Amino acid sequence: MRVLVGGGSGFVGRELTRLLTNKGHEVTVISRQPGPGKITWGELESSGLPACEGAVNLAGENLMNPLRWWNESYKKDLFSSRIDTTKTLARAIAASPSPPRSWVLVSGVACYKPSLTAQYTEDSEWTPFDLLSKLVKEWEASALLPEDVAKTTKQVVVRPGVVLGRDGGAMKQMLLPFWLGLGGTLGSGNQPFPWIHVSDLAGIIAHALEPPADTFSPSPQVFNGVAPALNTNYEFTKELGRVMRRPTIFPVPGFVVNTLLGAERGMVLTQGQKVVPERTQESGFQYKYPDLTSALKEIVGS
Repeated sequence: MRVLVGGGSGFVGRELTRLLTNKGHEVTVISRQPGPGKITWGELESSGLPACEGAVNLAGENLMNPLRWWNESYKKDLFSSRIDTTKTLARAIAASPSPPRSWVLVSGVACYKPSLTAQYTEDSEWTPFDLLSKLVKEWEASALLPEDVAKTTKQVVVRPGVVLGRDGGAMKQMLLPFWLGLGGTLGSGNQPFPWIHVSDLAGIIAHALEPPADTFSPSPQVFNGVAPALNTNYEFTKELGRVMRRPTIFPVPGFVVNTLLGAERGMVLTQGQKVVPERTQESGFQYKYPDLTSALKEIVGS
């Protein structure tokens, strides 16, 4: 199978490319820079979709980029980098004489309103309530294929939580303070912490790319890309400290997180959602790292 991956050179994209290649598939990355095994977004727009059986979009400016201030220009980039690339791919799929059998968009759990009590499955109703949920709404809408194309191309949306892995994502910035014994809970620590190991997220995407059954749904299938374990930020912090054999006695107050990152972005860390991967598990996907201990031991290497 040939798979086209937008944003394939990022943290999750590299893991997905590795997994698909190991399974014997051919991966072409859509990138801003040309190179071997790549096409550029410009080439996709001008020359159309290359022949492929599956397409995935992972492209988008990093929400937690520590080098960027939370300002209007950054917010604009967060929207345009996701929505424009998704629209470009969806248009290319719709215009293709032989569209792929599967089209997967990877968005996020920010659509679900933070709560200490509510529990969300893929069937939960939601309406935008802040900047990031508005982003998810527009982003997922921009991926929709015309009805005639949706009859032959399976549409899937994967909504990941915090993606944990050794060489990217949130862990990359967390490991040093924890090694130094400066790790601690964020905000109250009681907030839900929906997470997934990067290998499992790549696995869910690969699983979603598998050729569809004969029955087609005009609306996208949704998979919550989170581990089945429901953990709080406190539990995550304590387990990471335990696995690393480091104390976790320096809580970071919510106002500090908000000051450093901006309130709208800080909310991702100081508030959270209980997200259940109901459909993901019903679809037969098998997790390699269903609990924090196994995931963190693989990442920290103990």
